[in-house]
Amino acid sequence: MIRWRRGVVESVGRSWAGAVELSVAVEGSSLRALAYPALVGEPVAGDDVLLNTTALAMGLGTGGYALVVALPSRLPPDPEVLAGPGHMVKARYTPQQVTVLGVDEQDSPHHEVLAAASSLDGMPVVVADLHSALPAVLAGVLDASPAARVVYVMTDGGALPLWFSRSVAALSGLLAGTVTVGQAFGGDLEAVTLHTGLLAARHVLDADVAVVSQGPGNLGTGTPWGFSGVAAGEAVNAVSVLGGRAVGSLRISSGDARERHVGVSHHSLTAYGKVALAGADLPVPTPIPQNLAERIGGQLAQLPQRHRIVEVPVGGLDEALRASPVRLSTMGRSLDEDPLYFLSAAAAGRHAASLR
Repeated sequence: MIRWRRGVVESVGRSWAGAVELSVAVEGSSLRALAYPALVGEPVAGDDVLLNTTALAMGLGTGGYALVVALPSRLPPDPEVLAGPGHMVKARYTPQQVTVLGVDEQDSPHHEVLAAASSLDGMPVVVADLHSALPAVLAGVLDASPAARVVYVMTDGGALPLWFSRSVAALSGLLAGTVTVGQAFGGDLEAVTLHTGLLAARHVLDADVAVVSQGPGNLGTGTPWGFSGVAAGEAVNAVSVLGGRAVGSLRISSGDARERHVGVSHHSLTAYGKVALAGADLPVPTPIPQNLAERIGGQLAQLPQRHRIVEVPVGGLDEALRASPVRLSTMGRSLDEDPLYFLSAAAAGRHAASLR
């Protein structure tokens, strides 16, 4: 289940919030590795490292990294959380379970606020099934409403450490904050559930708009139900229960060669058609390319009437997407290679901004 390797840090490379790249010598070869200093300490050249290289050896989508498990010869000091508030454990019962201060736990200065909170007060919440939609959704919101406070709520379907996301690091100057929920960790605020995470976004971080998605590294099996992003439908339900306004970012593609993802992805049809029991606004960018219009129209017709299809003009969104500080990419495809995917996400953001 785990391919263990020992190595020695050759050099320290680029870093971003919460993560640092390393070159590690392992059995005569150099591997690209990733360390989270909050978990293992600050690596330096010459450090012995213990690595998990399983996904790297299998060629899986981890960004091409071996992951640093520990610096066994130079352990970090004990965390301050042991002597202070914070009893929320995430990645529970794994060797690297982490203890954090939860925004909703009793020791939190925000506990009373969240204990009393029961509504999002109509706040629009954009729900996406892929992390790659985040910068596009944000571009759409801010193009329509530059002063909007947008909070990212990361669920635990993909990467658990928010620090893995270079996109979130690059968007830090545009986001009003981040909340990690469930087993995910590393956000500005930590919450037990998506529900308390959304309430924290609204009542602690003063969000005008929230964006919910899993972190980088989704899991899919090529089956209708075996995809981690199906949880987007559950997020719609949570938003509805809390009195928010759910906006579903439809996964629409003009560049995916896989039949099940041409036009509206079968994952969107499952998440919104079967999992989401509450209604959502489902923005569709207009105009739709002529070669896909009939197909997309037929796919949208399959969705339950509880959802509302909203046509959103895309004028100006291409420019907003190209101005993003993040290099837009989904499943290895760029904005130019799959413009409809990113325009669909940006249209969801534009529509959410109009609901403020």
